[in-house]
Amino acid sequence: MAARFGPGGNCEGFYGAGNKSTAQIFKWLNEHGLELYEYQGGKGLRVSAATLNSFAAEAKNYNITVSVHAPYYIAISSEDEEKRGNSVKYILQSLKFAAELSANKIVVHAGGLGKMTRGEAMDVSKRTLADAAMAAYENKLEHIRIGIETMGKENMLGSVEEIIELCNVDKIFTPVIDFGHLYARSLGRDMVSVDDYLRVFERIGINNPHCHFSKIEYTAKGEKKHLTFADEGFGPDYETFLKAVVKAGVSPDVICESAGTMTADAVLMRGYYGKL
Repeated sequence: MAARFGPGGNCEGFYGAGNKSTAQIFKWLNEHGLELYEYQGGKGLRVSAATLNSFAAEAKNYNITVSVHAPYYIAISSEDEEKRGNSVKYILQSLKFAAELSANKIVVHAGGLGKMTRGEAMDVSKRTLADAAMAAYENKLEHIRIGIETMGKENMLGSVEEIIELCNVDKIFTPVIDFGHLYARSLGRDMVSVDDYLRVFERIGINNPHCHFSKIEYTAKGEKKHLTFADEGFGPDYETFLKAVVKAGVSPDVICESAGTMTADAVLMRGYYGKL
């Protein structure tokens, strides 16, 4: 099995080529030699079941595997019990959305600390995720994995170790390793060498991990904004990442989250991986 690549969302080039609907993205990706697509639902998931079913048919027709990024307002570590309850509802809504789209996975952000210690925030998050897992089983949606993503700021949960611990709540959960986030979280100290990536692959112990990759600008607080591969001054470097992928013998699904150039940059990764 080989690594696969695709964008998170629709790039500027997609619309620049005259496309107007996400229904057209799957043919576009296939023509560019890509195999993945992550639907961006960060601001909410408001698409009819009929439309999602049509998207699913197009994805199947063009051999594109789909995942869904769940809304950003999910707050699994919130100190507010009502917000945590709503977060379980939003996760369930995201799973139902993914089912209509024939997606294999949703991606959920780990939460912030608020006024809690890291240990307290972890305990709260585990309880929220246990409730979300129960809701998934009750609705017979356990075939869709719930990915918990590493985060780009130190004042949030989201280190590799924390993500692994959260995913141990239930087998429905799986780590989503955002290497740009890990780079920004460490203020550029990590995700610099091949060995940095190898340590992550070894720690998660998954042959086919779901990954996000982009260059990210950071400040003293961590992640500031996503960049393109053409932007200079910040990393991480995709060639180093892919050398590690080959050396580790893993086959990740890699979603490129570059700012506006995610398809073009995913194609760059796909081409370099092919050369390696």
